[in-house]
Amino acid sequence: MQSTRKAPWAVILSGTIMLIIGFLASLALGSTDVAPAEFYRAFSAFDGSKEQIIIRTVRLPRAMIAAIVGAGLAVSGVIMQALTRNPLASPGILGVNAGAALFLVGAIFLMGAASPSALVWFAFLGGCLAGLLVYLLGSAGRGGLNSLKLTVAGAAVTTFLLSLNQGILLLNERTLDEVRFWMAGSVSGREVSLFLQVLPYLVFGLLGAVVFSRQLTTFSLGEETAKGLGQKTGWVKVFGLALVVMLAGSSVAIAGPIGFVGLVVPHLARAMVGSDYRYIIPAAAVFGAILLLAADIVSRFLIQPQEAPVGVVTALIGAPFLIHLARREAKQV
Repeated sequence: MQSTRKAPWAVILSGTIMLIIGFLASLALGSTDVAPAEFYRAFSAFDGSKEQIIIRTVRLPRAMIAAIVGAGLAVSGVIMQALTRNPLASPGILGVNAGAALFLVGAIFLMGAASPSALVWFAFLGGCLAGLLVYLLGSAGRGGLNSLKLTVAGAAVTTFLLSLNQGILLLNERTLDEVRFWMAGSVSGREVSLFLQVLPYLVFGLLGAVVFSRQLTTFSLGEETAKGLGQKTGWVKVFGLALVVMLAGSSVAIAGPIGFVGLVVPHLARAMVGSDYRYIIPAAAVFGAILLLAADIVSRFLIQPQEAPVGVVTALIGAPFLIHLARREAKQV
């Protein structure tokens, strides 16, 4: 029994070391070459050189955003898949991405060039309201909230919100020009002040998920079994969905609707550390941060001299995995 407890933490520790290496690589790699000595002096003896300014004002915020957003999306995906018992579930199933996009596009369409700070809060509000709407629709009718109703409600709300969003973009090309890079998902060009505004929600959501992990392990045994063990499954669903909305809404608000991180990483974490969510959640946070950092580094070199949105890179990684997963699930039916 002791050896089985050590293995998951060894995986998480190894992942943490890889995360540190990936973070440093994100600071060092890009269109501008930075010597290792210059990289060190940027933090120990700043002299205002071009390379040091790039590291401190461009790459450091970018790496921080990629790491925390990757962790938030991955953990929200873990919770979503556990609550719905659907291996294909991801934060987008709650309509969070679509709600955030609609409110951001609507704000630009109605208000014109709003400040980046205001747009972040519009996106966050839209994601939260969309998640709440899905929860209310999934809870309506006989039997209350269940996984199937939640999935159907999420798909319906997402389709409806995306239709409204596309309609606005077709009516106003200026709005399309302003939001298309955000719509593809990106961690570049974000100000530290904007990141600090949503950081408390991401940190609180990640800590809440760690505290929630034991209840999630019990719930994963099956709702009837969890009830038999004395768990109040209704409150587990409500708290879990609140965490998903908080994590995914904050992530989408600052970085746009980056897909597939919340789908791929939970499966990787379970494969590496087993079925205990006390290990799955920290492992998913670490692996999600690594994945988005790596995707962001790749995006800098994919179509040089320009940069590709990081959402394009995660789609290249996640789309084949989604096809594989869907085919595997179809064979099991």
